[in-house]
Amino acid sequence: MEQFISLVQQFGLLIIFANVALEQGGLPIPAYPMLMVTGALLHQSAFTFGGLLATAVIAALIADLCWYYAGRGYGRRVLGKLCRISLSPDSCVKQTESLYLRFGPPALLFCKFVPGFASISSALAGSTGTRLVQFIIFDGLGAAIWAGSAIGLGMLFSDTIDELLQTLAEMGRWGGLFVLIALAVFIAHKWWERHRFLQEFRMSRISVNELYDLLESGQRPVIIDTRPSHLVESGWIPGALFVSLDKSDELKDQEFDGPVILYCSCPNEVTAAQVAKMLMRQGNVDVRPLQGGIDAWIEAGYPIEKHRQ
Repeated sequence: MEQFISLVQQFGLLIIFANVALEQGGLPIPAYPMLMVTGALLHQSAFTFGGLLATAVIAALIADLCWYYAGRGYGRRVLGKLCRISLSPDSCVKQTESLYLRFGPPALLFCKFVPGFASISSALAGSTGTRLVQFIIFDGLGAAIWAGSAIGLGMLFSDTIDELLQTLAEMGRWGGLFVLIALAVFIAHKWWERHRFLQEFRMSRISVNELYDLLESGQRPVIIDTRPSHLVESGWIPGALFVSLDKSDELKDQEFDGPVILYCSCPNEVTAAQVAKMLMRQGNVDVRPLQGGIDAWIEAGYPIEKHRQ
């Protein structure tokens, strides 16, 4: 543990750069605690508050710009990729997507304080056409607020953090092992949280090809678009009803005679699955989310509507 403290004192800037870049890149390696530790050790180190803050902001901007350009180049498809590498539940992804679309670029000022939001918001900024200069300004300010608060807290509680580090140092190898175990427990907890969430909404899906064939055969299943209203205008499946998750009470006690197909535009069809579960609890048997949602339907080249009747 003493070697770790010595490394932080000597190479704190490099450690912070790598830690922040990896976390903002999507890996479950929390950088906030390390920023607090380096902040607490500032008085014993060769680097300054300004140097430490600038290092964290530059690392965050580099990682966020990668996601920004990924969002600009691949659009909403990059969100599905992000969801697969992130340990945050898909509900968090869905909520943070809605948050960015509601507040726009100013959401970047506080996005790093919300787990799973940093990468998502950067990709969304690119996919929604946020101007590069605007993105850099808001994202840079957000990174400075986030990193500055961590470093400031470290400096404020430096005595307490010093005592904790000294205790871990006195424990020798056991201290280092304790830190590694704590990190492993954190990652395992996030993984289990995500696994449990996905298991809760595990059910049979219908593919876009199957739905298209069903419609072509003359059958008319009930199709429900569960996206928020601000996402609907991009187009919807012909004949769809519009019932977003926050208005799902409109379907309370509703029983349908035929099949019900629900779709959304979120990773793993989370919103559609949530509404589907509610309908199944009400006694509806043939209820299935559309695999891949509206994005898969559009990519398959199937027709959409863009003007309400």
